[in-house]
Amino acid sequence: MKSDKKIRVGISIGDLNGIGSEIILKSFEDQRMYDFCTPVVYGSYKLMSFFKKHFSSKVNLFEYKTVSNIGHNKMNVVNVWRDRVDINFGEEDAHIGKYAIKSLKAAVEALKNREIDVLVTAPINKFNSQSEEFKFPGHTDYLNQELDGNSLMFMVSDTLRVGLLTDHVPVKDVPSHIDKDLILRKIKTISESLKQDFRVSKPKIAVLSINPHAGDQGVIGKEDDEILKPTLVELQKNGQLVYGPYAADSFFGNKNHENFDAVIASYHDQGLIPFKTITFGEGVNFTAGLSRVRTSPDHGTAFEIAGQGVADESSFKKAIFMAIEIFRNRSEYRHYSKQPLKVSRD
Repeated sequence: MKSDKKIRVGISIGDLNGIGSEIILKSFEDQRMYDFCTPVVYGSYKLMSFFKKHFSSKVNLFEYKTVSNIGHNKMNVVNVWRDRVDINFGEEDAHIGKYAIKSLKAAVEALKNREIDVLVTAPINKFNSQSEEFKFPGHTDYLNQELDGNSLMFMVSDTLRVGLLTDHVPVKDVPSHIDKDLILRKIKTISESLKQDFRVSKPKIAVLSINPHAGDQGVIGKEDDEILKPTLVELQKNGQLVYGPYAADSFFGNKNHENFDAVIASYHDQGLIPFKTITFGEGVNFTAGLSRVRTSPDHGTAFEIAGQGVADESSFKKAIFMAIEIFRNRSEYRHYSKQPLKVSRD
């Protein structure tokens, strides 16, 4: 099976007042990037030209209306709009937020139509991106609506993978969102992703407790004893290597995560605080469980440094490479799943 094909990487531009444009341009300053992929930015050629000048970038930009005739050794920009947009780096602006969503929607549509192979999203601002047309707490929820499958926020690096039972949910509401069906669905999604996206043949998964100290036998909450533990026992009886619930406060400190292929946290900060502490700048947000591949850097819009030329593109470049790797792994998995090796009967 051939794996040398250049992957068409669609890129949504993110919040225009944030660091998205800078990290996109910086990522392709290295000409070797074009050996691995063909970038397609969804936004505005005029605006990308402005960003190129502002950041003194040497990236070559080429303007297209569609992706049918894109070049393979340059940064292709598909015009989603031709409006004049005034940029004020670092400012939270609802008007600017609308353009981030226009870019995202155009890129997702191209992904659905297979005009691009994978999608890498620059950070949006969750507050100023809200409108009547976009009422989602983030990329993951929107992609779950638009693409086939069941989305799961999967934070991944070379040494650590963390999935979430609940993501953008207020802490006070977390226990009410977790039930047996959710646990089974999320564990199934992570297990399948480990197999087809990361080449882990027999996934070993750790699950963190809902309450401190796994509830201390009901003293600090009953959810772990009544919901989480029985579900994990059922999965273990079915032959799955799923263990827990582990108390989250010591799990990462004693490096227990190194014994597993993935860790499932009960809520956002329980998983993302240790993940970003351990891997910051090297981590990637991957939306597992969907029919298409989408990744993003593990940071936000960084308004406080936007426009200054000091943003670190490392995580964005990691997101690009990981999207390419997952796409190839998934293609290979499907290829060999359809054509299993024949056993000789001689």
